Amino acid sequence: MGATQVRAAGRSGFTQSAIRYYDELGLLSAARTAGGQRRFQRSSLRRLALIRAARNMGLSLDEISAALALPREGIPGQADWAGLSDGLRKRLDEQIAALAALRDQLAGCIGCGCMSLDNCGAFNPADSASSDGPGAAYLPALLRRACPATGPV
Repeated sequence: MGATQVRAAGRSGFTQSAIRYYDELGLLSAARTAGGQRRFQRSSLRRLALIRAARNMGLSLDEISAALALPREGIPGQADWAGLSDGLRKRLDEQIAALAALRDQLAGCIGCGCMSLDNCGAFNPADSASSDGPGAAYLPALLRRACPATGPV
């Protein structure tokens, strides 16, 4: 193994199957040995760290792919990372606002004292919220969207 190549699974905390999956999706770039083994450059560790953070933020693999439109070979420069940061900042701010609204709504439900589903405004008798579309209508919009497709971790 060359000096700039790493054992991606051991260093990143991802399983080998997840790393193969991300490579197949084009989120990573690996060289192949004559025997077909993948060899990752050290710069892949930053991409994997970003994938981990983005998945923990709730981003889909499509969103991550768009965010990772960074140079595949070598180490992305400061301008590359600044562009990525700006692109994710708005998404992260929206998610923080949605989670804060959920936290506040949850605290209100726990502390309201009604202690009865018959009196609770969020109980939704006769499914009156169905007119708002599928999903949990009383959650902030960002938290109502379908869960991102999950792949290996």
